[in-house]
Amino acid sequence: MSIFDIFKSLEEQRGGASSGGKITWIIAGLGNPGMTYANTRHNAGFMGLDVLAEKNGISVRSMRFKSDCGDGSIGGERCLLMKPTTFMNLSGEAISAAAAFYKIPPERVLVMYDDITLPPGKLRIRRKGSAGGHNGMKSIIALLGSETFPRIRIGVGAKPRPDYDLADWVLSRFTEEETEALKPALEHAAAAAEQIVQGKIDAAMSSYSNK
Repeated sequence: MSIFDIFKSLEEQRGGASSGGKITWIIAGLGNPGMTYANTRHNAGFMGLDVLAEKNGISVRSMRFKSDCGDGSIGGERCLLMKPTTFMNLSGEAISAAAAFYKIPPERVLVMYDDITLPPGKLRIRRKGSAGGHNGMKSIIALLGSETFPRIRIGVGAKPRPDYDLADWVLSRFTEEETEALKPALEHAAAAAEQIVQGKIDAAMSSYSNK
C-alpha cells in the first residue's frame, strides 16, 4: 500500500471528501500564512478563496497537503479549497501533492493570486500562461509540470515608484481606498471561480476580466 493509499483510507474513515463524492477540482488561493502577512497584497489569493469558501459554506480549516483545506460543492462540482501554508515561493509543493492524491489534471486546478500589473479592483482570468515573474506560480508550474491550468489574477496595484523594493511592496497592506476597491473584485473572483468549475471560463472572462 502506497502512502497515498494510506492517506486516502484515513480520509475516508474520518468522513472527509469521499463522503460527498469524488473531488473533481482543486481551487487554490495563494499567500503567506500567519497574522504577520494577513491582508497584505501578496495574500490577495487567500482573500479571494476566503470569500469563495464563505459563499459556499465551506470551512477551510483542515490541515492537509501542507495547506489549510476544506471541501464542498461549488457550481455542482466537488472541490478541494486550499490555502498553502508553505509560504508563497513553495506553493507548488502543496498543490502538486493534492493533485497527485486526487488524480486531478492541471486543467482542473484553478489558482487565485495577486497581480501587481493590475490596479486594486481589477481581475484578469486566463486558461493558461506563464508565471509572469510570480514566484508562487513558478513553483506551481514547475511541480505540476504544466502551464495549462486556469487562473484568476487579482489586482493589487503597481509599485509607487520604480526603485521601490518589490518584496516590501507585495508585503505591504492595502490603503483604505484600495480595500474598498478590492471588496467587489473578491466577490467577482468568487463568482468567476464558480463559473470556471462549471466549464464556463469564456463567460467568466467576458463578465469579470478587467471589469
